[in-house]
Amino acid sequence: MKRITNWCTVATGMLMAILPQTGLLAADDPIESLMQEPRYYDTAEADIQLRVIASGLDHPWSIRWLPDGTTLVTEKNAGVIRRIVDDELLEEPVLGGPQDLVFGRYKGVLDVAPHPDFENQPWLYVSYNKDLGDNREAVAVARGRWDGTNIQGLEDIFVAQEGTVNGLRLLFGTDGMLYLGVYVPGGPSPDDFDTLSQEGKILRLTPEGEIPADNPFVGRDDFLPEIYSFGHRTPTGLTMNRQTGEIWNTEMGPLGGDEVNRVVRGGNYGWPLVSLGRRYDGPWQSEHFQMEGVIDPVHFWMPGISPSSLVFYESDEIPAWEGDLFVSAQQEGRIPGTGQLQRIKLNVDGNEIMRERLFDDLGQRIRDVKLGPDGRLWLLTDEDNGLVMRIEPAGN
Repeated sequence: MKRITNWCTVATGMLMAILPQTGLLAADDPIESLMQEPRYYDTAEADIQLRVIASGLDHPWSIRWLPDGTTLVTEKNAGVIRRIVDDELLEEPVLGGPQDLVFGRYKGVLDVAPHPDFENQPWLYVSYNKDLGDNREAVAVARGRWDGTNIQGLEDIFVAQEGTVNGLRLLFGTDGMLYLGVYVPGGPSPDDFDTLSQEGKILRLTPEGEIPADNPFVGRDDFLPEIYSFGHRTPTGLTMNRQTGEIWNTEMGPLGGDEVNRVVRGGNYGWPLVSLGRRYDGPWQSEHFQMEGVIDPVHFWMPGISPSSLVFYESDEIPAWEGDLFVSAQQEGRIPGTGQLQRIKLNVDGNEIMRERLFDDLGQRIRDVKLGPDGRLWLLTDEDNGLVMRIEPAGN
């Protein structure tokens, strides 16, 4: 009996050593385990590991890089921008950021983006929720010059219509123009397209905040001239497909009907008259899922996953992922603790041929996914103890 017991003890020890490396044995606290060492995942087409680069951030919202390798991370709830240098989070926040801030669950300092010709024009762009005084507010975009450590001379270049309060993603296109994704607020759905509102639109501005003369609706009385596309609900993410030059976006439906779209000039994406989701009280949002003149989504979710950003994988770090689309998500089916990263494998026409769920074992709201200059995917978790994480090939 003693010999059998000893064999069982050895076998159990071996099993305990192996299973955490395969992700089959759930730790009591997977985040605590991840903080100690990289977590291994045997995914559908690659063996990878997830590493924590920084922790203790207050609901980080956006991550970007400067040409010198500096990583910038916005802390939404703290209202600051932080720097990561050589994989170390610096204690002191960046000085010179937005000051007239409104804070809330979805409010604070949001996105950050460097000018596309940053080495010659070191402008840094920041979106945030602006206090207009007298209990009034709006989302805004400011820009200032980067001096290598801090922001100098920050000034607003765009302040949205009063009451436009949720979200503002930033993206510079291949045309050098600045694209802004503006959310529709929560509450009852509107009855039709409101093309004199900035909400539920992707706007297109010059780097100085002016309206380009070649915007699709310039000169029309029934559209705001800054509108590039409309019929969006919540354009939570914007990215560039470098192979085609197209802009793609994620947006949340109400109860399900989350989407990925190709954003085209003057495009109508249907909200609120066309949706694959349900209203919050249960009925379908719309009678039809398609409508003449409305562009169908490339990908959709039912139940929803609350998508928050997206990026194409353009790297030889993990060859099996080349060209795949990654979408960060905050929760699935409105169930807390079900945040994840989704990988969508595409064919040559951009159509889906495989979908894979990653990191749902962590129970974290993933707010942003970006491809870093190191060729690796970086993730932010929208939590009280927000994390900056990096995906690496296994064994690094």
